[in-house]
Amino acid sequence: MTATRVQPRGDLALMAGYHSPQLDVPVRLNTNESPVGPPTAWVEELAAALTDVAWNRYPDREALALRSALADHHATTVDAVFCANGSNEVIQSVLLAYGGAGRTAATFEPTYAVHSHLARITGTGVIQGERNEDFALGLDEVDRVLARGPGVVFLCSPDNPTGLVADPEQVVAVADRCAGAGALLVVDEAYGQFAPSTALDLIDDDRPLLVTRTFSKTWAMAAGRLGYGIGPAWVVAELAKVALPYHLDAVTQLAGRLALGHVEAMDERVRRIVDERGRLVAGLGHLPVRQWPSGANFILFRPDAARGDTVWQALVDRGVLVRNCASWPRLEDCLRVTVGTPEENDRFLTALEEIL
Repeated sequence: MTATRVQPRGDLALMAGYHSPQLDVPVRLNTNESPVGPPTAWVEELAAALTDVAWNRYPDREALALRSALADHHATTVDAVFCANGSNEVIQSVLLAYGGAGRTAATFEPTYAVHSHLARITGTGVIQGERNEDFALGLDEVDRVLARGPGVVFLCSPDNPTGLVADPEQVVAVADRCAGAGALLVVDEAYGQFAPSTALDLIDDDRPLLVTRTFSKTWAMAAGRLGYGIGPAWVVAELAKVALPYHLDAVTQLAGRLALGHVEAMDERVRRIVDERGRLVAGLGHLPVRQWPSGANFILFRPDAARGDTVWQALVDRGVLVRNCASWPRLEDCLRVTVGTPEENDRFLTALEEIL
């Protein structure tokens, strides 16, 4: 009998997955992970707490203990917090609740590719706005995009992969425009703790604004896959409706709650990464590259007189992996380097100087 392959839906066949190469090299600076692990005390606390997990029982479906801890951390209420498997699942939940067939979501390119990727997976149309020549966001372009009637608008700040931080007054203006247009504004702050400003202060029950964050970067918990959104209770209630039953496992909930007991260690880690970011900026400033201002834990740069693909491969040949951003709109020959340890950053700068 000849096997018959059942075909997926037609539009899915045209989609490419979202991937970042994971090569076995000594210095991996391509996925914006923390260069160091979480505190030893947290690891020990988690290991001890695992002995009390009721493995034969489903986890807390509402993740109340974790959400309560996050509500305390952000000085808000538990009904304003939605938790999920990484901030990507928060974004997916937004699109399941507010997107779908006959609806659209807006992005401003170049920006985080998963926003448009998840929109298409959920059957949501995509409206692509354009950032200015310097990759800042213009309000005229926001008005043009909103006139097309998106139900969801994504604003990534710090933006990935450019690293640019949206001006706080501009975020207010965009939020007000979205409210007037009947659109939900999602401010993606996966790198928010590295930046000098946040949209969290703008959240209230009358503004259609959700801020997403992750434990993967500043909390050094990329392996844990934990993210969350902070927003009006009425938005969070809709996100809860589209989440799978028991979607957040007991260990992830426990790990996140315990991590919130180590805020000082997280703050110190962020401070050291920001200091190293400054050192990388200075080092790149002595090389023939253009770089963009970053408020994140990475830097976008473009070699002046060399192809990005060539430089990327030459770095790999020297044991250093960075992100090739050529597939992003308007980022031909651009590369993105994650801020690593001092030793990793030195090795990157030395290799890049040799190449250029």
